Amino acid sequence: MNWIEALILGLVQGFTEFLPVSSSGHLEIGKVILQIEAKENLTFSIVVHGATVLSILIVFYRDLRDLLARALRFEYNESSSYLLKLLLSMVPVGIVGLFLRDQVESFFTGNLVFVGAMLLVTATLLVITNFMPSGVRKISFLNALIIGVTQALAVLPGISRSGATISTALFLGIRRDEAARFSFLMVILPILAANFLDLADMEPAGAGSIGWVPLLVGFAAAFISGLIACKWMLSIVRKGKLLYFGIYCLVIGTIAIAAGLLQ
Repeated sequence: MNWIEALILGLVQGFTEFLPVSSSGHLEIGKVILQIEAKENLTFSIVVHGATVLSILIVFYRDLRDLLARALRFEYNESSSYLLKLLLSMVPVGIVGLFLRDQVESFFTGNLVFVGAMLLVTATLLVITNFMPSGVRKISFLNALIIGVTQALAVLPGISRSGATISTALFLGIRRDEAARFSFLMVILPILAANFLDLADMEPAGAGSIGWVPLLVGFAAAFISGLIACKWMLSIVRKGKLLYFGIYCLVIGTIAIAAGLLQ
C-alpha cells in the first residue's frame, strides 16, 4: 500500500464511518479496486478506525465529560441511566464479536455482489426513514437494546452502522438529534474492543508490511474527514435529509452488484 492509496482509503473510512453509506462496504469496494492484500487491510483498518474514534471523542468531548462526571457521583441519575443504556446497546455487537467473529470475517472477502445487496438494504432503510414523522421520545432501555441489535447486524459489509441505528431509533419515535447522538456514542467502545482483538491477532511484523508513511497518511485522512463527517451528519439528521444518501446507496449498490456479476 502506498501513501496515495492510504489517503484514498483513509478519506473513505472517515467520511463513510459517520455518513449512512457503510464504511465497511466502501472499504471492501476500495480494497477490490486498489487490490489491497488482506494483511495490509487488517493493519490499515485498525489505524483508520482508531482515527475515527478519536474524531468522535473530540466532537462529543463535552457530552462525554459531563456524562462521566455526573455518573461518577455513584448515584442513579439521568446521566448514569444514559450510560447504562449505552452499555446495554453494546451487548449484541459484543456477543457477535466474541462468538461469531470468524463467521463475520468470512463476509469480508471482496464479494461485490453481497456488498451491493447489503447497500440496497441500507438504501431501503434510509428512504423509508425519510418519510417518518419527527419523533419526540427519549431512549428507553428497551429502545437501547433494539438499536444495539441493529448495530450488531451492521457488522455486515454494506449495511451502514449509523444508517441502521439512526433509522431504527427514528422508527421507534426517538427525537432526531437524540438518535444521532446515541448512534455515535454507542460505537466508541465496540470499535476500540474490535481494534484490541485485531491487535492481539496481528503478527509482530504486521505494521511493517505497510510502512509508517501510509499509516500516518491514512490516520490523518480518516481523522480529519471523520471530524467533518460527524458534524455534518448531526446536521443532516436534524434536518431529516437522509433520502439523498439512500439514493446514493441505491446507485453504488447496483453498480457493485453489476461489477461483481461481470467479474
